[in-house]
Amino acid sequence: MRILLLIPTHSYRVADFMKAARAGGAEVIVGTESRQTLEALSKGGTFIVDFGDLETGLRQIVEHCSQFPVDGVIGVDEVTLTLAARASAALGLKGNDADAAAKAVNKLEFRQALKDAGMPVPEFKHVPANMAVQEAVVGLPYPCVLKPTGLSASRGVMRADTRQEAEAAIRRIREILDTPGADGEPARDRDIIAEAFIPGAEFALEGILEDGRLTRLALFEKPDTLDGPYFEETIYVTPPRLSETRQADILGAAQSAAKALGLKEGPVHAELRFDLDAASGSNQGPQLIELAPRTIGGQCARSLTFASGQSLEEIVIRHALGLAFETAPGGEASGVMMIPVPKKGTLHRTRGLTEARAAAYITEVTISIPIGGDVIPWPEGFRYLGFIFARAPDPRKVEAALRQAHAALQFEIG
Repeated sequence: MRILLLIPTHSYRVADFMKAARAGGAEVIVGTESRQTLEALSKGGTFIVDFGDLETGLRQIVEHCSQFPVDGVIGVDEVTLTLAARASAALGLKGNDADAAAKAVNKLEFRQALKDAGMPVPEFKHVPANMAVQEAVVGLPYPCVLKPTGLSASRGVMRADTRQEAEAAIRRIREILDTPGADGEPARDRDIIAEAFIPGAEFALEGILEDGRLTRLALFEKPDTLDGPYFEETIYVTPPRLSETRQADILGAAQSAAKALGLKEGPVHAELRFDLDAASGSNQGPQLIELAPRTIGGQCARSLTFASGQSLEEIVIRHALGLAFETAPGGEASGVMMIPVPKKGTLHRTRGLTEARAAAYITEVTISIPIGGDVIPWPEGFRYLGFIFARAPDPRKVEAALRQAHAALQFEIG
C-alpha cells in the first residue's frame, strides 16, 4: 500500500511520519514545497506541491497520483490540511470535507461554527486586516485574547486587560503577520479575532475520528498556568489527574465540536479550558480553544505509548489506509516539556544535556535549534529550543522529572 504525506519542509514531524509508514510496511510519497526534503526517496517518492495555491496544489497531486496511485492522503501540518482534504476527495479516498477542514484551521470560522451549533463559546469580535486600531478595540470584552486567525503554535496570541493593551497587541500582531514565519513567508491571512479570556485549567486531547465517531487516544493536562500575556506551551502530562466524569466531559465537548465543524475522519487535536473551581451554577463545562484535524504539534507525539506498540503516527497512517489499529494506552504515565525560550538572540551553547538525560524517568532530550541558530521568544516565535520526554509510574513523577531535567539545562544566548 502507498500513502501520500503532505509535509512542509519546516515541519518537525517528517522523520516520525516516515518511520511510522515504514514500520507499517507502507510505501511513502511525500508532497512538499521544496526539493530539499527527502530528495533521496525512490523515483516518484517526492514531488513539488504548491501549498499556497489550492487549485495548483490539487492539480499537482492529481497529476502525480495518476502515475503513482496512493491509498491514503495525510496532511501533516495546518498549512496542508485543507489541501489534503481536497486531494482525498479528488482521488476517491477516505478524508474530511474540505470546507470542514478549512473551518477548523481558521480561528474565526471555528468560533462561528461552534456558536452556530449552540456550543458555549466566549464573546468574540472579528478584526479585519483593514480595520483601524481605534475601531477594532471598541466593545472588546476584557480581559480578552487576541489571535491571528490563520497562525498556529500560539504565535501572535496575546492577552489584553485594557483598551491600551489591546491597541498595542493589535499593532504587534500586525507586525508579526508582516514577518516571515517557519515557511519563510509572511502570513496570507491577516485578520485577527479578539475573544473573551476563558479562565480555568487547560487540557489537550488526541483522538481519531471514524465516520464521525471520536475515539480518545490520549488526554493531556497542562500543569503550568497559561494566563498570558503570551501563551507559549510548556508541560503536557498524561493521563490527567482528573475524575473520569470530567474526562468524559472533555471528550464529549471535543466530539460536539468535531460534529459542528463537519469533521468525520482522521486525527483530531483539541485544546480545551475547564474552570474546575467555578461554582456549579456558573460552570459551563469544558470550552474549546481549538480543534484541528491533525496530530499534536512538534515532537510531542513521541511522549505517547500504546499497548499495541504502535506510535500515534502509525495509528493515523493505518486509519488512512483502512487498516486495523489499537487505541489502548500504554501502562505508564508519560509527558513532554516544550523547552521554553528565555530571550531573543543567537544560540551559542547548550550545557547540562548529560545531566538532564541522566535524570530519573527521563527517556529523551532533544535540542531543535542548532548552534548559531536564531532564538525567538513568543509571541513572535514559532520554534521551541527543544523537547524533554519522561515516563514514570504516575503523572506526578513525570511532571517532577521534566522539571528536574529542565533545571539542569543552561542555554547561552547572545
